[in-house]
Amino acid sequence: MIAHTDYKAMSAVFITFSGNCKKALTFYQSCFGGVLRLKSFENKLPANKEIVVSGSLLAEGITIHGSDLVHNEGRKLGNYISIFLGCKDRDERRELIEKLLGDETKSFDGNHDDQKLIELTDPFDVRWVLGISD
Repeated sequence: MIAHTDYKAMSAVFITFSGNCKKALTFYQSCFGGVLRLKSFENKLPANKEIVVSGSLLAEGITIHGSDLVHNEGRKLGNYISIFLGCKDRDERRELIEKLLGDETKSFDGNHDDQKLIELTDPFDVRWVLGISD
C-alpha cells in the first residue's frame, strides 16, 4: 500500500495522432523521460509506412497513450480539451514549456510567470495547461 505522503497525482491521456504517433511519443519521451512502448501492424502497409496500433509512454507524473488509428470521421482538432499538468514551481514549469515547445519557445511570451495557469500548443497540435501550486 502506498503511504499518503508518497502519493503523487498522475495524469493519463490518450491521443490519436493519425500518422505520426511514433514521432509524437518519441518527442514526449524527450520532454518527460520514461519508457516508451510501441505496437505496430505486423504487415507493412503501402510505402512501408509504420502504423502504430497502440503506444504508451510511462513517465513520472504522466502516462501518454496514443495510436495512429482514427475514428471513421477522421481526426478533428479542437479547443475543447487540454492536458493539465501540475508543476511544483515556476522553474519546473518554465523547463517543461521549453521542452514542449522545442524550437517554438522563441515565440512564447515568457512574461506570464505570475499566472497560475499557462496554456500552450505543442508541435503536434496538442494543448497543454501547466499550473503551479504555490
